[in-house]
Amino acid sequence: MTDAAFSALGSLADPSLLLMLAIGVLAGLVIGLIPGLGGTGAVAILLPVTFGMDPEPALAMLIGALAVVHTSDTVAAVLLGAPGSASASVTMLDGYSMARQGQAKRALSLAFLSSMAGGLIGAVGLTLAIPLARPLVLSFGSPELFMLTVLGVSLAAVLSRGNVVKGLTAGFLGLLLGLVGTSPTTAEERFSFGSLFLSDGLSLVAVALGVFGLAEIASRVGQRRVTEKPVALTGGWGSGIREWLTHWTHVIRGSLIGIWAGILPGVGATAGTWLAYGQAVATAKDKRKFGKGDPRGIVGPESANNSVEAGDLIPTFLFGIPGGVPSAMLLGMLLTYGIQPGPAIVTDHLDLMYLIVWAFAIASVAGAFLCFLATGSLAKLTKVPFAVLGPGLLVVMLLGAYQEGGQLGDLWVMVALGVAGFFLKATGMPRAPFLIGFVLAIPMERYYYLTASLYEGTEWMTRPGVLAFAALLVVPVLWSLVKKLRATSGAADDGHRDEHESEGVAGDELEGSLAGTPWSAAVAVVAVIVFGGALWMSGSFSEEARLMPRLVAGFGLVAALVLICQEARARLRGAGGHPVEDVHEPVGGSGATGLATRVRPSADTPALTRHHDLVIAARTFAAMAAFLVLVMVGGYLAATLVFTPAFLLYAARARPRTAIVYTLVLGLVLLSLPSLLPVDLPTGLLQ
Repeated sequence: MTDAAFSALGSLADPSLLLMLAIGVLAGLVIGLIPGLGGTGAVAILLPVTFGMDPEPALAMLIGALAVVHTSDTVAAVLLGAPGSASASVTMLDGYSMARQGQAKRALSLAFLSSMAGGLIGAVGLTLAIPLARPLVLSFGSPELFMLTVLGVSLAAVLSRGNVVKGLTAGFLGLLLGLVGTSPTTAEERFSFGSLFLSDGLSLVAVALGVFGLAEIASRVGQRRVTEKPVALTGGWGSGIREWLTHWTHVIRGSLIGIWAGILPGVGATAGTWLAYGQAVATAKDKRKFGKGDPRGIVGPESANNSVEAGDLIPTFLFGIPGGVPSAMLLGMLLTYGIQPGPAIVTDHLDLMYLIVWAFAIASVAGAFLCFLATGSLAKLTKVPFAVLGPGLLVVMLLGAYQEGGQLGDLWVMVALGVAGFFLKATGMPRAPFLIGFVLAIPMERYYYLTASLYEGTEWMTRPGVLAFAALLVVPVLWSLVKKLRATSGAADDGHRDEHESEGVAGDELEGSLAGTPWSAAVAVVAVIVFGGALWMSGSFSEEARLMPRLVAGFGLVAALVLICQEARARLRGAGGHPVEDVHEPVGGSGATGLATRVRPSADTPALTRHHDLVIAARTFAAMAAFLVLVMVGGYLAATLVFTPAFLLYAARARPRTAIVYTLVLGLVLLSLPSLLPVDLPTGLLQ
């Protein structure tokens, strides 16, 4: 193992690998500033660039971006009080308060150094996990591997936001979508409706960017401009560095909590940072300063949010269980290279594992260093309204989705899934289980087919490893039931949000805004129709090909029917004269100080606000469809030159000069991309 570790370190001396790592770091720093994207957007936008590369440079770029997004997302949280991701909202409590006191540089230096240390400690944890987990991984057979895939989807669903039924329904929908195309066991087409395009299955990039990226653009185009004047970048870097050294115990504890939160599928950086903040408060003798600029309230959470990503890579690569959306996309990328996580990766690709470790550590240090140098410039980007960033992001995302298959059909699928992702987000259904289910669908089917073929009946269920994984699955379910019973009996809720970091940021007005409305019930009804139709269609498949679709559709139908019952009960309670008012609560739950608040969405969210969100989203998706029509007619470059200024002038209300300069720069970038990267621009009928 030592030889593999040093061999991986030596490979990073290759200029091409270092260049890819540097590109990933720079991209991650910029993307981390954009609300709602975070690690999900960083990996999804860069993933198409890796097509045609060898696994080493591809992983170096993606790991470089993933390692630093939580370093730069702190800039907006501290300077503007508008966090770039949900996990950065924890840092905002004390960081923004400290910046308002004229100590912005002190707060940022504490955050940058803590993020760097969290990344390094996370890399050490990943290194130690390889020899410790290797004997266990090598002992797994197909039943254990099948249970691991079930565990990955189920835990992501069970641990997301407290509504287990919504999480499970989203997970089953993702699994069903992943089964579209050719069966891996019989080469039989399923759910393709005779389409050659669908027979190849759906593109991972198109699904991820649609459900997360385009849905985020549609939900944030109408986002209000930050009206509060940003604080000045004052204070001393040196004082923050010296103070950080005195809080080394909080750095270590926060990092260890982050690693543990990353290892547990479905927990994510948001819960990890809140746990780290909670332990900092619980272990402090003087708790009065928390929320008013206490450095411990910055050091603990910032150490955790970077180590979470390293911890997340442990179950992803060693067991094939992605804990979050970015790691799910990394897992999908490995599968396209023919690299199977689990036993194969620790025996045949051990040098690749150590390359990931070194890349994560180096990127963590480089990201913190660059943030110190470029904070002033980065802070300017946070002031740009999202409506102005929207067209550029849209052009980049659609171009990225096109690269994998080279088909315009992927772009239409992406827009359709963007609509689906918008309604999933608005109705409070977690999207992370959806994507994790999509990625794990084919591996789950392979392992299930092998298990059913090699074992008689339920014999495989009595294996010790299967029983252990089943127990791991039952414990969170029981815990969720206990919490529900406590809430029913009137126990106070702690206000923490155990959700995936890419599920929005604090202050996101759309998140769950349609929950409890007819739209929420409509989503449940659509889910029933989809699962029912899939169950009926699977009857025409061969016995081997319908094994997995029938299993997924059956369980999904049950979950969707339960969800309809929940929606009906909620509507009846609302009609019974006991409406629940919108509650403005501290972002930090009961322990927060009220520096920032969010609205807990309910059925009584003002109808005008909901109508406004839907109208803006409908117009945005219509604009995306119009852009694709322009691409089909005149090609990608011409469509961009027409669409971008029109969007900026009418949707973003930008100045004509801004629209012209923006469009020209974007056009020049598109012209130069094919000569710099392996990127093809879609052509139209007139070309």
